[in-house]
Amino acid sequence: MPKLLRKPAGEAGKVHDITPQSAGWRYVGFGLYRLKPGETAQEETGENEVILVLVEGKAEISAAGRDFGELGERMDVFERLPPHAAYVPGGAHWQARATTHCTLAVCAAPGKGGRPAQVIGPAGISLAERGKGANTRYIHAIAMEERDVADSLLVTEVYTPQGNWSSYPPHRHDEDDYPRMTYLEETYYHRLNPAQGFGFQRVFTEDGTLDETMAVENHDVVLVPRGHHPCGAPYGYEMYYLNVMAGPRRAWRFRNHPDHDWIFQRDNA
Repeated sequence: MPKLLRKPAGEAGKVHDITPQSAGWRYVGFGLYRLKPGETAQEETGENEVILVLVEGKAEISAAGRDFGELGERMDVFERLPPHAAYVPGGAHWQARATTHCTLAVCAAPGKGGRPAQVIGPAGISLAERGKGANTRYIHAIAMEERDVADSLLVTEVYTPQGNWSSYPPHRHDEDDYPRMTYLEETYYHRLNPAQGFGFQRVFTEDGTLDETMAVENHDVVLVPRGHHPCGAPYGYEMYYLNVMAGPRRAWRFRNHPDHDWIFQRDNA
């Protein structure tokens, strides 16, 4: 099995380039650019649709012959402002020219075609609270199921306060059995505040055939091919992550781990 924890390839330029081939799966691709003012990133989408997320900083974005001008507002991801984001269909070219220091995420999955290139955030995106107690976290649903902005991609970002858990209770979405569950591959792009911090993520199956616990640091990516995948943020360090999910159906249906579902039932009673 390909390694689940992916470290950035340096501190500048394209520091992540995860493809279905390198991940050993079928749907999700994830790229990350760290650009200085004046630097440019550009790609062809091919058979994929793409959602560009300005994690932080500003850039002039064009896609599929459309010029969106300068996008971006938050200069630090932990400002928790809704992100600027753009959708790019398959068979198109996109370009980003950084006007400030910029972190740009490239979320990719197979597209069906027919959707126009368009800006999909920050309008329509707001910060929502989820969970209780030490399970509280805060969500920006950039392109989840309730927003009809993509064919395959599901994209969200999550802020987990220091000392809290996230993607918890442990849950999985690794069977194509709708409406009980949907098969979704997933990537987690992690950030920590302060930046020298660390967090933990465990990826494990109920039968024990996959069980990896990883210390995640700033700009790390974790692959979730199957199984449960909770995260923990130590005291003193806030955790952010950007999720990209895709599979044969654009729907998020999951099952909690049977040993830990009581937590969900209690908190939602």
